[in-house]
Amino acid sequence: MSNIQDLYCYVDGEFVETRQCFDNINPVDGSKIGDIYQADKPLIDQAVHAARHAQQHSWGKMTVNQRCALLHKVADRMAEREQEFIDAEMRDTGKSLHQLKTIDIPRGTANFRTFADMVKFQGGETFITEQANGDKALNYTVNKPLGVVAIISPWNLPLLLATWKIAPAMACGNSVIVKPSEETSSTMYLLAQIMDEVGIPKGAFNLILGRGTDIGDAITAHTGINAVTFTGASKTGKHIMNSAANTVKPLSFELGGKNAAIVFADADLAKAVKGVARSTFTNCGQVCLCTEKVYVQRSIFAEFVDGLKREAENITIGYPTDEKVFMGPLVSQAHQQKVLACYQLAKDEGATFISGGGVPKFNDERDNGYFIEPTIITDLDDTSRTNQEEIFGPICHVSVFDDEDEVLQRANNTEYGLAASIWTENLSRAHRTAAQLDVGLVWVNTWFLRDLRTPFGGMKLSGVGREGGQHSLGFYSEPSNVCIQIDQQ
Repeated sequence: MSNIQDLYCYVDGEFVETRQCFDNINPVDGSKIGDIYQADKPLIDQAVHAARHAQQHSWGKMTVNQRCALLHKVADRMAEREQEFIDAEMRDTGKSLHQLKTIDIPRGTANFRTFADMVKFQGGETFITEQANGDKALNYTVNKPLGVVAIISPWNLPLLLATWKIAPAMACGNSVIVKPSEETSSTMYLLAQIMDEVGIPKGAFNLILGRGTDIGDAITAHTGINAVTFTGASKTGKHIMNSAANTVKPLSFELGGKNAAIVFADADLAKAVKGVARSTFTNCGQVCLCTEKVYVQRSIFAEFVDGLKREAENITIGYPTDEKVFMGPLVSQAHQQKVLACYQLAKDEGATFISGGGVPKFNDERDNGYFIEPTIITDLDDTSRTNQEEIFGPICHVSVFDDEDEVLQRANNTEYGLAASIWTENLSRAHRTAAQLDVGLVWVNTWFLRDLRTPFGGMKLSGVGREGGQHSLGFYSEPSNVCIQIDQQ
């Protein structure tokens, strides 16, 4: 196992070379990075057994301070090996160097430090209960780990979104079984190496690699797994919910979105144009929080569209190692074809293409990759499939509106409810409209700004539950009440 670009499962403190493997592909040029060795059901059973043993003995018996000290060592070692994480995620995703250096990798490291510190101050409830006969009782709660938590993470922000779950789950004393996307497993493999290096007890962290619903179902339906947390497509979330139903385990889902940006006439136009361009085209639109629907007040509509078109056409697309590149490729050929099919659907539905709509040509090896043009469209009805179905690519539809009531009704006319952004210089309007949007997160005059202590999650098809701060600690802990009789003298 000398080739560091080959990826192996990590179970019970050992890297395991399984019988089956598949190609790991670089989306920049379609070349092979290495082999990914796929788990089978017996290995998943072994991981569950190891995780349960660690939770009941070594890992679960540690004090909070002992666990948190180890998680800080994980963060320290991640920081020391940061360039390896950047290189690995760049190979897997084609994501720009700037985004990886400033967002994905440092935030992944920060997740361990933040939750390791936060869990030390997790509190409980205390009540004095007065009984009819005059006796009293003391009731208080203690926070217990759930046991074994399955973490299924997506391909778009591989390290960031996986550690967003791993860190609080382990800080609360749970053992974890992590299943990353088959498209982007490299950074989880590096994390497994670090868990091993810093002395995380065997079985507390297990890495399961593979593709297909068989692997997923073997994890989510397993009777030895106590909870499942998943970030990904709404369709997959529904499947996991069905798979886990027989074992009645807690679920936490952050699912898809069809997010709106609302630009009022009193907005700082230059700031709004740049902000919407960023929220639409960051990571090729492959962020669940990206904007796909833009509503612009009539008096500034033409000027806004012109400005957004300039921003889109000035985006540098290419090698992610280039500091000037803003957009790399989509994650895979399959996803490229899916997004191109959505572009074709928009054409069939009668959209006007303001910019983009195709595949850029480089006349070099990048033409074997999975690049796509940033795209702006107009002139579709709100009820069109293009405006109702999540695309997950670098595209937005821009439409005109006249007043607040109209735009709020239109923005809420969706099965999704993850995020929205509002662009206005009117403070009262910002507060008023934000409260009326049926989403879990509203940004005003910004986008993608997150505080790890705040609740994060969606409504409707966009998810179940909340993550972040005490909400994460609450999900990964089971409050247990202790009642003590206090007799009268």
